[in-house]
Amino acid sequence: MIYAQISKNREQGKKMLAVLVDPDKCNTRFLTDFTAWVRASSPDFIFVGGSLVMESIDSVVHCLKTETDVPVVLFPGNATQLSPDADALLFLSLISGRNPEYLIGQQVVAAPQVRRSGIEVIPVGYMLIAGGTTTSVEYMSNTSPIPHGKNDIAVATAMAGEMLGLKMLYLEGGSGAAQPVSESMIAAVRQNISLPLIVGGGVRDAQAARKIYGAGADLLVVGNVLEKDLSQMKAIASVRNEF
Repeated sequence: MIYAQISKNREQGKKMLAVLVDPDKCNTRFLTDFTAWVRASSPDFIFVGGSLVMESIDSVVHCLKTETDVPVVLFPGNATQLSPDADALLFLSLISGRNPEYLIGQQVVAAPQVRRSGIEVIPVGYMLIAGGTTTSVEYMSNTSPIPHGKNDIAVATAMAGEMLGLKMLYLEGGSGAAQPVSESMIAAVRQNISLPLIVGGGVRDAQAARKIYGAGADLLVVGNVLEKDLSQMKAIASVRNEF
């Protein structure tokens, strides 16, 4: 089970890496290069999803399951981004926003299909943090992110998510963010919750990854750099072993 694996790694102090794949950008050449990198670098998880996905999720999940041994986890932007072949689903609730459609609406629509699929479901509090640009998730969800320097709001939101029974928290700077979530915010949230903490958005090199892990993230998610410079991923992946 994916959640059990994440929890065990956290208890043992093992840092984790997930690579986020946008199905719309998965042409044959990209998938060939990407799966070769995955086999060489062994990230802990492959996340699949995006704010707006036009292509088939199933075909990408099938390819990744066939060509790699890394668990494939759905990271859906809405209720349509489902595939029963994935290993698990991050059942996201956008707790940083005030749009009920992404707090509970899309989840209600997806729930019957998710239950029928039998896929492992991991309830996750998704917290969008301002990263210096308007990101796709901010635009598509019609929500305002938590300001970059408002650690107190982030902490209170994270604490509420834990009290509501969510199993993980995800601090997200947004795909292509100008700057990642600050070290001080990550550390403040880490000090006030006991849940596994995921951080993503705006990570472009090993130095940024090192800072995020050092501040308290258990699981780092990297996506945009895959499309721009796959060679950077080898260095980013190696940072996990420094902790």
